[in-house]
Amino acid sequence: MNRDHALLPVFAAAFAVACLSLMDAFMKSAALAVGALTAAWLRSVIATGIALPLWLVRGRARWPRPEVLKLHLQRSIIATFMALTFFYAITNLPLAEAIAISFVAPLLALYLARVMLGEAIRREAIYASILGFIGTLIIIGGKIGQADFDADTALGLTSILASALLYAYSFILIRRQSQVAGPAEIATFHSGVSVIILGLAAPFLFEMPNLKILGDLAAAAFLTVAGAMGLAWAYARAEAQVLVPLEYSGFLWASLFGWLFFAEPLTMPTTIGTAIIITSCWVATRKRRVAIVPEVP
Repeated sequence: MNRDHALLPVFAAAFAVACLSLMDAFMKSAALAVGALTAAWLRSVIATGIALPLWLVRGRARWPRPEVLKLHLQRSIIATFMALTFFYAITNLPLAEAIAISFVAPLLALYLARVMLGEAIRREAIYASILGFIGTLIIIGGKIGQADFDADTALGLTSILASALLYAYSFILIRRQSQVAGPAEIATFHSGVSVIILGLAAPFLFEMPNLKILGDLAAAAFLTVAGAMGLAWAYARAEAQVLVPLEYSGFLWASLFGWLFFAEPLTMPTTIGTAIIITSCWVATRKRRVAIVPEVP
């Protein structure tokens, strides 16, 4: 592979992160208008309509084996509630703050891997987790110190921490899933299962969106599929240690889109805390060579 071709996965991953960050902005707009559950359910409906034909058109769409289906269901259920709590959180928090706090997920995944997979936790990972916890406290502390801190903000912080924990658990599952299924199949079950789960509550909490919000949701669904496929393509062609740092460009995009869409200011505690969390993740993963495809909300 020549130098130009070697850079293609890097560009693909960077583009995918930008797509998913823009998706968050569209989802925040929709969730503020019709609620997080309605927005998440409709996004899943539209995304399934996009991903399913992509899976079928490959000509290899077969119903997965029982063990693979079980893995699809496990991760899809986790991803459904991860996305729901994340989308609820961004209705109460600035995009940049929510993204920054979610960066602790890889650190939490190290401890879950120890419990669930029996993996040894390196000394660097322990130091990194402490550093990441300090960064998270700085962001949360800065938020609590603001005059507009209220019950909704507290719920938003609780939701984003819950989402990060679910995100960490999904890291464990996607290692197995990516070895037994292709990106289109994974995306189809990811969205399809969410449609079923969230659909159980839709009759009670559904709010009919107007045309503008439907447009936002359609854009979010398209960006979700594009981002997921872009990441899958990139991670199949480059090492995780090369691509993982690009994930943190999501904070820059979230800051930009939060300012453009919602006039959200970027605070100093958020900036400092994010820098500490990113540093801690780098410390924890710099020697790890396991390719992990990041989860999509």
